[in-house]
Amino acid sequence: MTKTPIKTGILSFGMSGQVFHSPFLNEHNNFELSAVVERTKKKAHLIYPEIKSYNTIDALLEDSEIELVIVNTPNPTHFEFALKALKAKKHVLLEKPFTVNSLDAKKLFEAAKKYNCEVLPYQNRRYDSDFLSVKSVLESGKLGKLVEFHLRYDRYKYVIGEKVTKETQVPGSGLAYDLGPHLLDAAISIFGIPLKWTKNLGHFRPNTKVDDYAHFHLLYPEGLQVFITTSMLVSEPQPAFILHGTKGSYIKQRADVQEKQLLEGMIPSNPLFGIEEPSKQGVLTSITTEGIKKQEPIISKKSSYMHVFDDVYNTIREGKPYPVTAQQVIQQLEILEA
Repeated sequence: MTKTPIKTGILSFGMSGQVFHSPFLNEHNNFELSAVVERTKKKAHLIYPEIKSYNTIDALLEDSEIELVIVNTPNPTHFEFALKALKAKKHVLLEKPFTVNSLDAKKLFEAAKKYNCEVLPYQNRRYDSDFLSVKSVLESGKLGKLVEFHLRYDRYKYVIGEKVTKETQVPGSGLAYDLGPHLLDAAISIFGIPLKWTKNLGHFRPNTKVDDYAHFHLLYPEGLQVFITTSMLVSEPQPAFILHGTKGSYIKQRADVQEKQLLEGMIPSNPLFGIEEPSKQGVLTSITTEGIKKQEPIISKKSSYMHVFDDVYNTIREGKPYPVTAQQVIQQLEILEA
């Protein structure tokens, strides 16, 4: 049976549009990269000659052929543009943070039902090889009962950046809203909704107007402790994943391989796409019943953000449940806005 591609429009052709969306839409058999909004510089046609370039978001939404709209505009605009797209009877794939507060998220999910459309959170990090490696170790049972789960995302950016929506006090600015949605989604996707949580923010760079450090502590049943940390002042990145259980530990460096490859111009269909460097592999340390320590390297499997678009297609065309649920999104935002 021939599948009808989903004609898709992107609201911005900045980094996320060029790196995280266009290459996959262009290569996925079930999507057609149809249009983009470019307010000033018109450059999308240099890469995709057949693409339509609109001057405004309203003009793109008036295109009756477009079924899916990717909202990848600045954080404070997510709710407004997603709601406008839903009212235009378009499905929506919405970048993180989904919205800047949980009330707006609830309104979007309600609007999606009203207009018989889907509003889907874009969480590509669920398909990072390092994260999938962590899940495989947990599922293996080799750690025994999990006691601690540490998740980090470190950067070093001492100088205040130029992006207004990230470095000034507008809704959704700061590091917690920038990287927090990925980190919180990772924890919630594995362990579910926490029993309770705390949040601490820090402002350490000279003259910063937004948080450049964030720490979340989530408490789960049976005493499981989840610690999430992100900082812009870590010159020597720490392991991204540290897991301690009753039978062993697992330590894994972050291997942001897909983003690096995409920035270098590699296309998703390249056989090397999504393969981690051997030096980034995690190490599982376990204790046998005889008390002997064993160390086992865990080679991460190849992965691809193409699976996000598989999920989007399966939900829109096949009616299958989307992996990132409304409850998970709302919980994540309630923690961020607490």
